[in-house]
Amino acid sequence: MTMPLAKFDPKLDLKLEREIDVPVHLVWKAWTTPAHLKQWFVPKPWTIASCELDLRPGGIFRTVMRSPEGEEYDNSGCYLDVVPNERLIFTDTLLPGYRPAPKPFFTGALLLSPLGATGTRYVAYAIHGDEATRENHEKMGFHDGWGTVASQMVDYIKSGAVPA
Repeated sequence: MTMPLAKFDPKLDLKLEREIDVPVHLVWKAWTTPAHLKQWFVPKPWTIASCELDLRPGGIFRTVMRSPEGEEYDNSGCYLDVVPNERLIFTDTLLPGYRPAPKPFFTGALLLSPLGATGTRYVAYAIHGDEATRENHEKMGFHDGWGTVASQMVDYIKSGAVPA
């Protein structure tokens, strides 16, 4: 059984929607394979120092972001819903095994659907618990940041780095 996604609420949620010219199955691989995710998941010159993914509800979704100055930021959470080639829902509100997190920020949802034989409708949501947190995330550069990494992902896939 898959979890329904809450109706978009502009007071609490941010959304990035794109039509991209790479197939769904390659987008899925780029999002669900640590070696691939590390290559594009943060805007350059930032990098992902490490990544751990356990693709099941309650499984870990963890990245460690590294700044150009070498500072590292651990982002840990868990998956809530995993539907291959269609949907990933993850949160930092809960840690792996559904343990409560001390400082939750948002829940993310990635929705994928095919556009013709080789394209993808790519929708990413950042769902927040209150308006102040949503506003903070927007000021941090949600649209530019998530838009940049979506473009980096497409370029990475088009480079041939993600095998069909």
